[in-house]
Amino acid sequence: MEHALQGALEEIVRVSRALGDDPKLVLHGGGNTSIKALGTDVTGEEIELLLVKGSGWDLGTIQAQGFAPLRRDRLLALLKLPTLSDSSMVNELRQASLSATAPTASIEALLHAHLPARVVLHSHADAIVALTDQPDGLRRAAQVLGERVVVLPYIMPGFDLARLVASTELGDADAIVLSNHGLFTFADDAELALERHLALVATASAALGIENWGHEGESVSRSGEPFELARLRRDIAQAAGRPLLLRQSSSERALAFAARDDLAAVTARGTATPEHVIRTKRTPLLGTDVRAYADDYLRYVAQNRGDGEYTVLDPAPRVVLDARLGLLTAGATPAAADAVHDIYVHTMDIIDAADRDGGYHSLNEAQSFEIEYWELEQARVRQTMIGRDLEGEVAVVTGAASGIGRACAAALLSRGAAVVGIDLNDSVVSTFEGRSWRAVVGDVSDTAVLDAAIDLAAREFGGIDMLVVAAGIFPESAPLSSLDDTLWDRSLRVNATAVARALRVTHPLLALAPRGGRVVLVSTKNVAAPGPGAAAYSASKTAAAQLARVAALEWAADGIRVNHVEPDAVFDTAIWTTELLAERAARYGLTVEEYRTRNLLGIEVTSAMVADAVVALCAGFPATTGAHITVDGGNDRVI
Repeated sequence: MEHALQGALEEIVRVSRALGDDPKLVLHGGGNTSIKALGTDVTGEEIELLLVKGSGWDLGTIQAQGFAPLRRDRLLALLKLPTLSDSSMVNELRQASLSATAPTASIEALLHAHLPARVVLHSHADAIVALTDQPDGLRRAAQVLGERVVVLPYIMPGFDLARLVASTELGDADAIVLSNHGLFTFADDAELALERHLALVATASAALGIENWGHEGESVSRSGEPFELARLRRDIAQAAGRPLLLRQSSSERALAFAARDDLAAVTARGTATPEHVIRTKRTPLLGTDVRAYADDYLRYVAQNRGDGEYTVLDPAPRVVLDARLGLLTAGATPAAADAVHDIYVHTMDIIDAADRDGGYHSLNEAQSFEIEYWELEQARVRQTMIGRDLEGEVAVVTGAASGIGRACAAALLSRGAAVVGIDLNDSVVSTFEGRSWRAVVGDVSDTAVLDAAIDLAAREFGGIDMLVVAAGIFPESAPLSSLDDTLWDRSLRVNATAVARALRVTHPLLALAPRGGRVVLVSTKNVAAPGPGAAAYSASKTAAAQLARVAALEWAADGIRVNHVEPDAVFDTAIWTTELLAERAARYGLTVEEYRTRNLLGIEVTSAMVADAVVALCAGFPATTGAHITVDGGNDRVI
């Protein structure tokens, strides 16, 4: 029995991934699948289970644990009820689960349970949606897809949809099309259900004349200045009441769409599928007047809410279309902004295909509102309103490939920030993985390198909220009487001049940071207590500290806080080679181990400890600027 159940899980995982790997079928968590199999409960009783995709899992990467094992007889009993609220239905689905640790089952689990076939596959395929997103969509879909497909009018997912399907005579049909929503195919054999699914989508695509759905065309240069993008992001964040990221698309297709003469008429007709309204809102912002968009969104809410009690969602746009800037998408995380981007590129194809066929026609405002303010979505919103404390914000970190800079970047990423790293070492590109990390290779004193980082931060994430200056060099020790000019000049260039340039180029974007800009200079105890043989290092780092103090004075009016973290003896950095450590320990008459902990607290200071202080100044201390925070274990010369 357990072997058969495991086989069924492997089967549904395989076909689910095949379905989810194709973006013209499934985008960002959309769609759901199921398989029916026999199992046993804790008493040993044989029961029929519905193994259905759990909420929060993506079909393209789903694993066996992503399926909720539900008692099918209980689900069929629920379908006999005349009415059932969606929140009550979710509660019943949880109670029907054989495992308390399983994910919450798909909202369409009852529909899956009703269909007698062993395997059920559901997608929001672009071609199917385009067929039904027309004034005469029901007839058109039936005409194109044939007699074995039952085409039903739009109804919200959940109990009412399951009841509609349960009351429909399916005959020998092996597929259902739900208008404005998507396609279900079902069969006792998983591969047959997938084959049928793909064949119907191909038939619809051929009828519409589109094969390459979601094609972005060539990558084009992204226009507009970083300052413009940062200002637009600030306006969007103000409307949202929290920081959001803003991605500028490089899609040739999106730029052409944004420049259409009839853009206002084309985009006013709603989302391709109802569920998209949750990510994209019903319409995009055209141009850059965020305040006008927010006012119109609040009108839409007031006009459609009736007497209901709702947590009103923020009125900020998630999609922006501008003839010059192209397509821009907003989200609390890079993944969220990317998902909106992908959805809208596919929406462009759906609109164009439907317009060529019979005219694009989606849900009206009232129907869109019903989905956007659905009780289940309201519950989800209340649960997810609080994210990580730096979510939606952007940091630039210099010296990010190793040591303190790398530790700072890691700490910022872990707190939800998007980070652009700069380092001379080309390993900076692969120092971290994921969409929240971007990097520029080059010398931090090179203005072109800094400009490239600013441009990248603005176009990928919308601006800059935090600048962490961690790049620096500790030149070879030398007495002042024999100081080499080259060593002196290089120290000043990297440790001081680069700081001045970084402050200069980031200031316009920091001044537009939604929560106020923050700068943290990773300084050194040598500013307060220089050591012999470190003239170039001490002087150049002191110059940088003075620059940061001036910035704190000049930029307070812009809402930018500038603080210093002053570490000492951080030995897990590239500055401290084995030879230098031994040489310094010998100078003080100490062993290397003793030298590592030669502070009042007797502890070894690490890069992670410095990073903790840096991130604390970025995430908190809103009334603190110009501060000098030591991270040195306690130094009697400094104290």
